[in-house]
Amino acid sequence: MLGASGRQQAHQADARREEAVRALAWTLLSRYGVVFRRLLARESAAVAWRELVRVYRTLEARGEIRGGRFVSGMSGEQFALPDAVDRLREVRRSGPDETLVVVSGADPLNLTGIVTGGERVRAAAASRVVYRNGVPVAALEGDMLRTFGEVEPEVASAAATAAAGRRVPVLSGYVGRT
Repeated sequence: MLGASGRQQAHQADARREEAVRALAWTLLSRYGVVFRRLLARESAAVAWRELVRVYRTLEARGEIRGGRFVSGMSGEQFALPDAVDRLREVRRSGPDETLVVVSGADPLNLTGIVTGGERVRAAAASRVVYRNGVPVAALEGDMLRTFGEVEPEVASAAATAAAGRRVPVLSGYVGRT
């Protein structure tokens, strides 16, 4: 049996844990804008989704965040910051722009194989993932350019240039070092 001081210490530990879970919930919302269970695959925090959902449901009931279905293809509950919902609507209305966007493999936004289809790209600072219209088209891992799906040669070349940060030759998937 716990004495009065033991119960007080347990209560304080529970309160600290709840505060830490609340802080993580806000951190994830700030990072991604929209949070759902599958995003936790990249996170190293030892917090169960059910603990985060409890916090998110409370925040939704207070009107601080929104609950709903924001990202198609993802099952389960999703929670979003109000401005993230507005930005998602903007992106949907604006349509594709064919711009190549490069993200470090170590960046939390490297969600290849988690949110998008295909294989994962390892979380290494030297790796680069190239997206076009929100879809990964290639990954530069070391000297190897790996494409996802059918990619035209000119797009692969542009992706290699974007990932390497300079114009490089691409021969059979390997990116030349000059």
